[in-house]
Amino acid sequence: MAKLVINQDKIGNIEEIIKICPFGAMENVGGKLEINASCKMCRLCVKKGPKGAVEYVEEEVKKIDKSLWNGITVYVDHVEGEIHPVTYELIGKARELANKVNQKVYCLFMGYKIKDKAEELLHYGVDDVFVYDKKQLENFKIEPYTAVFEDFINKIKPSVLLVGATTVGRSLAPRVAARFRTGLTADCTILDIKENTDLVQIRPAFGGNIMAQIITPNSRPQMATVRYKVMSAPERTEETSGKINLCEIDDDKLNSNMNVLEVVPKENEKGIADADVIVVAGRGIKSEKDMAMVKELADLLEGEVAVTRPLIEAGWADAKKQVGLSGRTVRPKLIITCGVSGAVQFTAGMDNSDYIFAINKDEKAPIFKVANYGVVGDIYEIVPKLIEKIKVLKEA
Repeated sequence: MAKLVINQDKIGNIEEIIKICPFGAMENVGGKLEINASCKMCRLCVKKGPKGAVEYVEEEVKKIDKSLWNGITVYVDHVEGEIHPVTYELIGKARELANKVNQKVYCLFMGYKIKDKAEELLHYGVDDVFVYDKKQLENFKIEPYTAVFEDFINKIKPSVLLVGATTVGRSLAPRVAARFRTGLTADCTILDIKENTDLVQIRPAFGGNIMAQIITPNSRPQMATVRYKVMSAPERTEETSGKINLCEIDDDKLNSNMNVLEVVPKENEKGIADADVIVVAGRGIKSEKDMAMVKELADLLEGEVAVTRPLIEAGWADAKKQVGLSGRTVRPKLIITCGVSGAVQFTAGMDNSDYIFAINKDEKAPIFKVANYGVVGDIYEIVPKLIEKIKVLKEA
């Protein structure tokens, strides 16, 4: 980190220095020069102002002893003990990272009457499961859940914390990160780790135009959230490994200003995230009525229709049907894209599909870089022919 230091005694004409800043970041406050939040650290005031009036000072970064922090921890996301599949995907990635730096894989499991459920995690190669089983943790409430996280981190000192980007995870992770003044990267698509245990967190940035690599070298624990269907879950083994650790925490730390009066189960609905076959309509679809063509293809394949962001903005489909980082992450056995260009924001939400079949009349479209099979042509010619071919095969 760096800062600008003002030496008031070396300033002659304040107004002349103020004019130097192109961002209006300098002010005359009671006869003294002050820098406001508009400062972009361009340092023109240092270069063009009176010598020594404004100095650019690099602050010494406090080093952290990384050897005191060990282990890759996965937060166990669940509803009444039923573990969310994203947890298993994160365990698989955690094992991969842990093997690179010769560390252990931990799971943090908090709730009520969950001790028996914790054993299932041992079928996935976890070294230790830390279980906080308390009545106060029966329903998700941010204060007690954060308190448990804090207790766990202070006792175990994990180097990395991986959290599923679910409704609970997205609420809990930022609160924990703020409490420990550490970094948090949301919706990571790729995770890696250096030999010095710095976590490399990769995700699209600037509207998907670049893939940003983010590290937090001077703070621990390192935290990242990952969406469901982005990582690969390990195979469940018949035998168990690792152990379950029952943890205690003072009841007074679990106080909350919220009371859960009633829990209403949400009706299960099949969405594109659970579909084995998806047909995606992109910007190449000219009108809303042409969505019928895409739906017919999806129905023939017993799949689901999905769309890209422009079609959501046009009001042609429900937001739940959007594929991409600003929509849903999917991992079907087959995905067919119709008139989809293939921007990073979109491909990051579907590039782990088993088979990607792309149709686009632009042979240079980015979608062809991730597709297993591609057809260069007009979707209004190809999709109807594909529909007819499938109908013939079905009748045969």
